[in-house]
Amino acid sequence: MSRYTGPSWKLSRRLGISLSETGKELARRNYAPGQHGNQRKKISEYGLQLQEKQKLRHTYGMNERQFATLFRKAGKIKTGKHGENFMALLETRLDNLVYRLGFATTRRQARQLVNHGHVTVDGKRVDIPSYLVTPGQVIGLRESSRDLAIIKEALENTVSRLDFVSYDAAAFEGTLTRLPERSELNAEIDEALVVEYYNKLG
Repeated sequence: MSRYTGPSWKLSRRLGISLSETGKELARRNYAPGQHGNQRKKISEYGLQLQEKQKLRHTYGMNERQFATLFRKAGKIKTGKHGENFMALLETRLDNLVYRLGFATTRRQARQLVNHGHVTVDGKRVDIPSYLVTPGQVIGLRESSRDLAIIKEALENTVSRLDFVSYDAAAFEGTLTRLPERSELNAEIDEALVVEYYNKLG
């Protein structure tokens, strides 16, 4: 299944969650789009698990194959819970950290910046959005990219950053200082249902 490229606000309303984590999508209409969007529907156990998986997958803007591959990788980590490890790995993707550092206003925009070669890791250009950053690695912008209008605008609009990243404004660099804790990530996601979904698939 390919990556979703349609309207993100409509998708947020359908899934009942702010995919941008700003709450803007649901501020005016917090029900699904369409004629019968505001009518409650009974969802099966499988439907709930699938919906939770879709919430998490679309939050990070991944296609199904990438998402399932990373889920299996999280299952090989010896310590901690599978679901929490999975969410921590999702947060360490390069495109997500470019977004978290404030270089982009959305994850889609962050992915584009990485794809176009504007981002460096430890001083070397990396153009793979799915690149997994490890704690201590430094994410920066190429010198020729620092004057881009979209990056300047994004940085100006960044009010705060999560505690697992640090940012050096003078150097246009940020560091993943540690892996995120579950309490720092989206509380609207029930990652246990995602684990149940994939366990049923076998």
